[in-house]
Amino acid sequence: MKFQSTRGLERDVKSAEGIIRGIAKDGGLFVPDSFPNLYEILKKNKGLSYEELAFKIIKEFFTDIDENELREAIDEAYNNRFKPELNKNYLELYHGPTCAFKDAALLFLPQIMKRAKKSLGVNEEIVILTATSGDTGKAALEGFSSVDGFKVVVYYPKNGVSAIQERQMATQEGENVKVFGINGNFDNAQTGVKKIFGDEKLKEELKKNGYILSSANSINIGRLVPQIVYYFYGYFKLIEQGKIKEDEEINVVVPTGNFGNILASYYGKQMGLPINKFICASNENKVLTDFFQTGIYDKRRELILTQSPSMDILVSSNLERLLYEGSGRDGEEIKALMDGLMANGVYEVSSKVREFLKEFYGNFATEEEVHKTIKNVYEKENYLMDTHTAVGKTVWEKYKNETGDDREALIASTASPYKFPVSICNALGIDISNVDDFGVLKELNKATNVDIPRNLKGLDKKEILHNEVWDKDEMLDALLSFLK
Repeated sequence: MKFQSTRGLERDVKSAEGIIRGIAKDGGLFVPDSFPNLYEILKKNKGLSYEELAFKIIKEFFTDIDENELREAIDEAYNNRFKPELNKNYLELYHGPTCAFKDAALLFLPQIMKRAKKSLGVNEEIVILTATSGDTGKAALEGFSSVDGFKVVVYYPKNGVSAIQERQMATQEGENVKVFGINGNFDNAQTGVKKIFGDEKLKEELKKNGYILSSANSINIGRLVPQIVYYFYGYFKLIEQGKIKEDEEINVVVPTGNFGNILASYYGKQMGLPINKFICASNENKVLTDFFQTGIYDKRRELILTQSPSMDILVSSNLERLLYEGSGRDGEEIKALMDGLMANGVYEVSSKVREFLKEFYGNFATEEEVHKTIKNVYEKENYLMDTHTAVGKTVWEKYKNETGDDREALIASTASPYKFPVSICNALGIDISNVDDFGVLKELNKATNVDIPRNLKGLDKKEILHNEVWDKDEMLDALLSFLK
């Protein structure tokens, strides 16, 4: 399998090269040349372990990586470290070391990058740059910590993540990792990272000093492909639990920020997975909702800080990959759209693309609706969900009410409720007025009897190792201070 850029300049790129570089020379994102139809094969082996299923899917894309090494990468990433669980209709993707769905990709990415680096004969140290709205940062730090040949730099909005998320990053051990808070929001952080990647002169200087830049954000194809796996896994679990029959179409509901997770489900459909509708759920930063309803993507609005911070995003980078498919893989058209977004903060897609987008439904949930959903689901179903999952559940209910489509749905549950305990306690009416951010974990446990994830216990006792805060315009200076 070869890869090409969404902006048309590059084609026939090997997977190892795409994984290491992260982004194409023209600023576009790498996409596979085609999508193998695996569903018909995989449905005959529905009882596969998660690791085996991952191998059968991922090997179709990363064909220039030795299969034995690929299998080792998958086993090292997932064995006893990550496994989704289907609970009711909720595909819980947070059973990993950081208690968020990003573990699915960011445990695997360091392992595949090691093999890609070996395959290409790269001797330089790879510097991973990542902007995070909360969960990507910790997952990248956890995955790459102490991995030889890599350094990791994470930028996060200083006042834009939960106390638990911030403490997870600030206490990360490893001599090869560094965390910077920035005075700005996630979009500022993401724009800053893209600006660094786009500085060719800087990259030349860094290479002279033995460094190559790469990314752990979902713009990296090495992170996106493994996310396809859990939609196959979830579909087969729905069959196993008797919720659907083989080949029956389902809807997929994804709380969406940077658009990578829902894009992975779309890729799954291109591989034969029986999916009817992609339900894109936003919080009050509803740029995607407006886009799917109007065909106009307009980021010219104030970013709202919500209680689902991983979705507080106005520029959904992976949407570019979907538009590429909708345009008939017209790189010039996509480049024009992205240039318009950069220059004017807005673009409008063609009628052809709008027709293509009818497979997607977009809507949003208010903070009040999120709290109501958390409370109602807990009281009626005895199921405790986090704020992001509640956004998904709320939008799913809106979709059903609007369309009457009540077929089974797979709802991506993207984080443990213990990542956002203050919000959950407020939704449930649990009094936390006299406890600190970490005492809230105990209060939530006491009230619900839902176990606190092992990886979050004792987090408040860990030593703070990263406390630097830089201005949003000083991100390059922060990077160079770490590398010198």
